[in-house]
Amino acid sequence: MDQATAIYANSKFHDLLNMAQARRLDMNPGNQVTYLVDRNINYTNACTINCQFCSFYRPPDHPEAYTQTVDEISERISALEEVGGTRILMQGGVNPDLPLEWYTELISELRSRHPDIAFDCFSPIEIEGIAKVANKTTAEVLTVLKESGMTGLPGGGAEMLVDNVRLDVSPIKGSSDRWIDVMREAQRLDLTTSATNVFGFGETLRQRIEHLDRIRNLQDEANSEGRRGFTSFIAWPVQLENNSFGLRNRGRNRIELGAGPIDYLRHLAISRLYLDNIPHIQASWPTMGLGIAQIGLSAGADDIGSTMMEENVVSASGTTRTSASELELRKTIESAGFTPVKRDSDYLHL
Repeated sequence: MDQATAIYANSKFHDLLNMAQARRLDMNPGNQVTYLVDRNINYTNACTINCQFCSFYRPPDHPEAYTQTVDEISERISALEEVGGTRILMQGGVNPDLPLEWYTELISELRSRHPDIAFDCFSPIEIEGIAKVANKTTAEVLTVLKESGMTGLPGGGAEMLVDNVRLDVSPIKGSSDRWIDVMREAQRLDLTTSATNVFGFGETLRQRIEHLDRIRNLQDEANSEGRRGFTSFIAWPVQLENNSFGLRNRGRNRIELGAGPIDYLRHLAISRLYLDNIPHIQASWPTMGLGIAQIGLSAGADDIGSTMMEENVVSASGTTRTSASELELRKTIESAGFTPVKRDSDYLHL
């Protein structure tokens, strides 16, 4: 990690991006950049975790707390099918009022109505919350959800897998080991998984590398056991405008919060170099904008992410635009000099 931290800190900007792009072309040869047509569905905003960077959640007894019905969710999936989408990414809060049966019945019914859609649902912290309510292990919860028709587990909730950073901004969420444990269990069930990273909490560059190291070590473990592990990695800076973490640190000079475009691109590049066992790196256009994501395609990223119909969590923190049409993504890729290729949740070309 010392060498990676030194490269992160000392490499000239364009040299770092060029190294990352060379690694990208070694791992994913050719001129193709992939994208996914999907929809984000936030089925509930009721949550007890109280992450200080989250502006989306509401306490379960709050008048603005909601939980969508199966018909409301199904209607949104139908709209996705109409535009040729293939996946929903369904996440919400840790809602103590929902029993395990609510989740299994929801997935089973949605699977019966929409058999061709991939269902990547419920981040590790949600799985832990469901397990607590059901008095079951997280492995047992993942098993019954898969049996109900769930196909993948989103990478949300990782933020920083460095506990003295993680527990400062999300003290109730628990240790980084728990996120790793749930992901390991999901991968052993052959659920599609991705890894994420939210940075800009005032952490050091070495701590950012420590996060990447946790991801890489779990990927090594999965590969050594003959499993595919994470399909991809995506990072983005914390959005500070509307959340309590940004407000409580406003005006502080001793640490630098958030991350600008240059810092983001350096982090994307170092991620591609360090995560040499994860096949795909996404450029994060919802937080950085299509223009910066476009540059990211020449800085190590081989995927521009997804259309993200109806994203609510990131937008609640201040980002003004969190959905794009398939045509916009294709044009963004083409104008960067690459060939756009539509994919599914497992990175198979469509």
